[in-house]
This record gives sequence, C-alpha cells and structure tokens, in this order.
Amino acid sequence: MTRKTLTLAAALAAAVLTAAEPAPADQANPVELGQVRWHRSLPEAVPLAREQGKPIFLLFQEVPGCLTCQNYGHQVLSHPLIVEAIEAHFIPVVIFNNRGGQDAATLKQYSEPAWNNPVVRIVSADQTDLVPRLSGNYSRGGLVARMVEALNKHGSAAPEYLRLLDKELSARGHNTEKSVFAMFCFWSGEGMFGKLDGVIATRPGYLKGHEVVEVEYDPDKLSYENLVDQARRHDMAGRVYARNRDQLRVAEASVGSAAQLVRDPIRPDREPKYYLAQTPLKYVPMTELQAARVNAAVGSRSDFNRYLSPRQISLLQLIRQNPRAGWQDMIGQSDLIDSWQKVTDKAAALRGNNPA
Repeated sequence: MTRKTLTLAAALAAAVLTAAEPAPADQANPVELGQVRWHRSLPEAVPLAREQGKPIFLLFQEVPGCLTCQNYGHQVLSHPLIVEAIEAHFIPVVIFNNRGGQDAATLKQYSEPAWNNPVVRIVSADQTDLVPRLSGNYSRGGLVARMVEALNKHGSAAPEYLRLLDKELSARGHNTEKSVFAMFCFWSGEGMFGKLDGVIATRPGYLKGHEVVEVEYDPDKLSYENLVDQARRHDMAGRVYARNRDQLRVAEASVGSAAQLVRDPIRPDREPKYYLAQTPLKYVPMTELQAARVNAAVGSRSDFNRYLSPRQISLLQLIRQNPRAGWQDMIGQSDLIDSWQKVTDKAAALRGNNPA
C-alpha cells in the first residue's frame, strides 16, 4: 500500500471514529448520556443554532440516574444512526436535572421537574418548542419520530436514512406481519420485495422444497392484497404461503390454488442479501430495512448511497481502501450498537497502524 493510500485510509478512519467513537477515557460520557457529544449550556448553544440554522436538541437527564435513565442512554442515545442524526442535524444540549447553577436555571426556564426520568425537548433558536416535549416514551421509535417531526417543522428535510429508521421503528412498534412467497430464485425475490414501500425486511430460505422469501411488512403502509399483487406481477408468487386465514383468503383471490396456509418456519439460506453480499457493503452495519433497500438497489444497479448515512458511507470508503483488514460480515447482525462498535474498533486499529 502506498503512503498516499495509507494517508487516505488514516483520514477515513478518523472520519469514522469521529462519527462513532466515544470521547477519550477522561471525557467519556456517563452511561445516561449515550454516545452523543453534548453541549452543556443552553445559552452557549443558542448562537450556534442561529449560526448553523439548526434546532436545539435538549435532553433533561438525571446523572447519575436510575435504571430507566441508564437504559435510555445505552439503548437509545447510543444507537449509531440516532447519534449521527442528533449530532449532524441538531445542536445537542444536555441539562442535568439534579444539579444547581445553569442546569437549574434551564430546568426552571422550561418548568421541568428535578430528579426526573429522561425528557427531550426540541426547540428553535428562540428557545420555543418546535414539537411537543417527549416524556414517558423511552423507545427509539418515539425519539426518532419526534426528531423527524421537528426537522420538518423547522423546514429542514430529514435525511433518508433517518426517515427509513422512523419507518422501521414505527412499523415494529405497532406490529408487522409476515408472509412467504416461493419463486424461481430468492436472490431476485429479495431484490424485488426489498424495494417495495411498506416492506420492512426480507429473509431468503427454503420451504416445502421451494426457494422462498419471507417478507415482513407494515400492513398500515402496504396491504396484503397489494403485496400479493406485486409478487404475482413480477413472477414471485409461484406459491404463496399465507400465515393466517385472512391472508389465505386474499391470496386465493389473486393466485387461486397456489395459495396455501402454512405456518412452518422457513429454513434460512446461508447467504442472505446476495447482491449486497458480493460487495464491501456487507461489512457496513445496517438496519434490516436499510439492508433490504441497499440489496435491492445493488441488484438493480441503482444508487444505494441515498439509503446510507454519511458515516456509513465514510466507513464504506475506508473498507474499500483496506480490503485485507479482516472486516467482519455484518449481514444479519441484529445489534447495530454492538456491530458499529466492532467496526469502530477496527477503524481505530487502522488509524493506529497507519498514521497520517
């Protein structure tokens, strides 16, 4: 590898680390604050919000805090896509709700109670609420939905990766449904289903001797009738294995005797997301919906970057520059926080070995 390539690799590693790595040990966040790099003063954040044209993300948090506070930091405020969106599209400010001084003054300004569970307010530079305060909902979905709403109210379009995350978390929050479709090739099946709006995840495998794709979808966004119709029109409904009798009635009306009620699980294929898996994208941690969209885009040779965050794209560039670095296949990895930490560790090792 040339020095020029080493320098580029080091620069890209630094970009990924800036995106994902916690602060140095002597500045590490308490667990309640997750991985976000916070400002600690609202008065200091206001001019930044005006200068950068961003809303202010105000977290009122108990530090040290109860288990709810700790879980919010670990599960919600450490999710890499949430962290990236907060840092890139907001001015993040944390107010300790169990301290005096400026913290107490800001607490009083917003009439927030002391020693409370996490509360999020997203305000404009004039310090007025853009959206209702988020309290009592400590889920990722609750926070992401409020962030997207706030960006829309502010006049800043939410990035595609954040809107995808909102769709995925919202669907999972009110229950998705599944159905299984048999076709001549599940590589093509994943590619077709993965691009449909309302599809949340695709999983290839085998059922009753056929190659199949199990499709997880949001029935509020995509009706089962429409899903079956799309499958039939694209020759992806050689068999339709309904998971309940309501699905069976709909499927029979479309494909007749090719519809069956089958509740047996599929036998997963060992190489899901085939198109994505043939590229360095397989080393980039993604949500299930991201992976479905990116796999479909690669298969159709269309732009996949629009589904990724800037930090995921920076990671992809780093991987391409260091193909022999021993990256781990991230396809099917369900814990995005853990997966992102693994690639962060790898990027840190590269930065240490390849100084600029």
